[in-house]
Amino acid sequence: MSNPNNSLKIGITMGDANGIGPELILRAFQDQRLRDRCIPIIYGSSRVLNIYRKILQINKFHYSVIKNPSQAQFRRLNLIECVENLDRIEIGQPSQTGAKVAHQSLKRAIQDAQHKDIDAIITLPLDKASYQKYFDEEFTGHTELLGKAFNVEENLMLMVHENLRVGLVTNHLAIQNVSSNLSKDHIIRKAKLLHQSLLRDFAIVKPMIAILGLNPHAGDNGLVGTEEVDMINGAVQTLKDQGIQAVGPYPADGFFGAMTYRRFDGILAMYHDQGLIPFKLLAGYSGVNFTAGIPIVRTSPDHGVAYDIAGKGEADANSLRQSIYVTIDVFNKRKAHEEMSANPLKGKELKAE
Repeated sequence: MSNPNNSLKIGITMGDANGIGPELILRAFQDQRLRDRCIPIIYGSSRVLNIYRKILQINKFHYSVIKNPSQAQFRRLNLIECVENLDRIEIGQPSQTGAKVAHQSLKRAIQDAQHKDIDAIITLPLDKASYQKYFDEEFTGHTELLGKAFNVEENLMLMVHENLRVGLVTNHLAIQNVSSNLSKDHIIRKAKLLHQSLLRDFAIVKPMIAILGLNPHAGDNGLVGTEEVDMINGAVQTLKDQGIQAVGPYPADGFFGAMTYRRFDGILAMYHDQGLIPFKLLAGYSGVNFTAGIPIVRTSPDHGVAYDIAGKGEADANSLRQSIYVTIDVFNKRKAHEEMSANPLKGKELKAE
């Protein structure tokens, strides 16, 4: 059993109080095994959690309210109050109060992560429209916000399910803006982030990366769009020249339809739906959103606020469970990679054994 002094402290933001985030917390942490593997710290509101407990008729559920992560207890669910004078919530509806819980919990969790008071962050879903309206009009997503918070020039949205890992060159862009935001250098930078993450976060020694095309049939040699000829082909060749095992560009439909994805450790899609539609079909409720390229391990369930089922007892907590498992696994692999990088002889000794 893990020593509580050495156990991983994972900060979990409650997300929008009117969405399924609170229910996911209640469902997932009824499983004692999760509390045995890490020290979970919920950033949010005890009042919101108690409201959902009553609605969902979950009677046996215990947690400790703490003021800072240093007070968190092993084998218990811990909660940091992030919202004072909380107004009534409107389950299943976007509102300022729901967005306030999301904003305050995310803000506090990031601060604690920056101060290294927690080891990792799991973000539960928020409603972007209400978040933008009431708190941050420039907000486009957790991935972009965390990149700014940790002052990195580039990060990568990476969807993870077992051996399937799909990264995105562009994240939350309108389709009409995708092509103008692509370039050879942009593709190369994202591919390198994916390669680095596969090495560091997933312990894959010689990653094989598939690069998808942008257009139908990967452009058909310029007959159906020229982005492949103008930038993607060149990006793939440059990556190969630099020692990265990159192959492509592949037509996205045939790539997934023929199950070619099984041959690769990582896949780089050009835009959001090109990567996420096949990913969600394959992963179901077990997909995890991972942010590569930032100094802290951050994951998220691969779904939104689901206002339509909030408070009805229908939310599936499996993606949150998987987010916790992926967070623990990536943290341990990243730590081992850093130790071997600092002491190459240790890595050779491990291989010899």
